[in-house]
Parts: sequence; C-alpha cells; structure tokens
Amino acid sequence: MRRFAQAIAEPESVPEGLPRELAEALATAPDRYNIGKGSPASVLARDSDGVLHVAEMIWGLVPRWSKTPSTTYTTVTARLDRAPASRIFAKAWAERPCVVPLSGYYKLDRSRRPPWPLFVQRHDGLALLAAGLWEHWEDGDGLQLDSFTVLTAPNRAIPKPLTPDGPVFLSAAQAMDWLCGAITTPAGLHVPSPALEAYPVGRAFRDLKRDDYTLLEPVDPDLETTSPPPEDGDGDGWDDDS
Repeated sequence: MRRFAQAIAEPESVPEGLPRELAEALATAPDRYNIGKGSPASVLARDSDGVLHVAEMIWGLVPRWSKTPSTTYTTVTARLDRAPASRIFAKAWAERPCVVPLSGYYKLDRSRRPPWPLFVQRHDGLALLAAGLWEHWEDGDGLQLDSFTVLTAPNRAIPKPLTPDGPVFLSAAQAMDWLCGAITTPAGLHVPSPALEAYPVGRAFRDLKRDDYTLLEPVDPDLETTSPPPEDGDGDGWDDDS
C-alpha cells in the first residue's frame, strides 16, 4: 500500500464499536483522496496521558533516534511478523500502537499490461480500520513530528487478481484491544479481514498534487485514453508495490 484515501462522511460510516466521540471526530476530519508518503492523515492513538483521540500525523514513520525528521527507508508500511524485532519499529511496537481509518487504498493489478490501479474498499461501504504504529520525534531545537506506519500481512480477503497481501484490517473491537495494549504479539493481529471489493480507477492519483473525489471514480481500463501517469518523484516506491 503506497496511497490511500480518508473521506469519512458521517459517524455512521465508522464500524460500530468505536467510541462515538471518535467516530464524530473522524467524520469532521479533512477529506483526503490521495494520501502518500509524507502526507498528513488522521490517526487514532493515545496521547502521553493515555487518552484516546484523533491525531494528525505524517505517513512514513520516523524513529526517535533519527537525526533528521525523515528517513532513507521506506517506512510507510511495516511487515507484521518483523515489526516487533525491527530496529526502526520495535520501540513503536512496544509503546505506540495506532489505528489508521481509511475509505480504501490503491493497489496495482499486475495481471494487466500495463499494470492498472484498482481501489480496494470494504464491501459494505464502511471505513476500514488498519493496524499501525506511531512514533514521536523531536530535535534539540524544538522541532517535533508525529508519524506512523501501517502494518501489513497476507490477506486472503483482497479480491483477485490482486496479490493477497496488504494492510492488517481490524474490527472495531479488535481495534480497541490493539489501542489499549491488549494485543502484544503478531499472532494477536492475525485476524479475519472484513469482506473487500475492488474496482479500476484512473492513474491521475499518481500525481500527489491531485486530491479530489474524482480520483475514486471507476473507469474502464480498456477504454481509458488518458496520457501515461506522471513520473513518480516522491520516492514512495509505488512501482515496487505488490
């Protein structure tokens, strides 16, 4: 997953089981249709006092030991089974679970030539809740940054012909357990995914400057006559996405 959308129209679009105040905060958060590496997003996390809230964070986790507010690594996602022992993610795994609500995400159908993007979303239209990790970074000059990563693992619910690998999606109850620290091992997050569906979209989202609802409009790839997608210059690794 290298791009996703976050546009939750109303509290009822959030799976039942999250506190009402969180659902309302997500419904009033900015609509974003093209979140990529380095973009802000709304994340569910606990603050230093343990209070659960919706926070604005940057996608692409920056470990606290980094000398700069960025990394040379691809940290927008972290493999579930490797994260607890990873130098980059271990501290966040131990102390800072988060949940990333999303309307859906873009994934390449590599069975086509050229590969074509599909938008993956929950079959019932509700928001997806992805397990993640977050970290707080700051330097001696007072610059601070909160950033996050999305945990990924095999997921058989992802529709064919897409590869069965992607974010770890949770029910509302599982999301609350994750946020409260009740889940401490990767095995605890190997949970059934909600039913998913996918449909073809245009390639305009490859331009991070584009951010509007038309990016989610379905297209017929065989009839699409738009120009080739813009060159990816943001280092988000889209071409390596499975």
